[in-house]
Amino acid sequence: MRFVWIMIGSLFVTVSACNKAQSPPPELIRTATIKDIMDSMVDPSGDFMFESVVQIADEHGISEKAPKTPKEWEEVRHRALVLLEAPNLLAMEGRKVAQTGEKSENPQVELQPEQIQKLVDGDRPAFLRRARRLQDAAVQALKAVDARDKDALFRSIESIDKACESCHLHYWYPNDKRAQEAAKEAGLVD
Repeated sequence: MRFVWIMIGSLFVTVSACNKAQSPPPELIRTATIKDIMDSMVDPSGDFMFESVVQIADEHGISEKAPKTPKEWEEVRHRALVLLEAPNLLAMEGRKVAQTGEKSENPQVELQPEQIQKLVDGDRPAFLRRARRLQDAAVQALKAVDARDKDALFRSIESIDKACESCHLHYWYPNDKRAQEAAKEAGLVD
């Protein structure tokens, strides 16, 4: 009799597991737009990273700013993690560039959101490659932080800047000739 109960229990567990495996995963919520994610996550974290390792020239000479304490290194690490994970959010299928009715803040230079959306949707693999470049640069930053290597962190920040500017030049302000030229001179575009 005990054997029968064990068999019934095993059958119940197997059927339950099969039913769970066949049910579709829950739909993910995509409330934030690419602009929202950029404004709330990527831009503040990028700005923090860009300011984390700098040389300052003033009337007192040249000084250097870089993380020194474990707490400072940890804050840089947190920002690098945001830059590593945010592209996953940016690249989610169905993510909109901006809220309906939102307009460019600087239409003389920037494309309108619907134009950017067409570019993103028109060549999704290229958009995903650009998002991946930011992730790759953020991985470099994490390695530099974990090694407490300010020189490697500086180099990774240059890679982050290049990844960001390359994407912006393609999607946000592709018609800005001054930005295109400045990026070429700085080696920020491929």
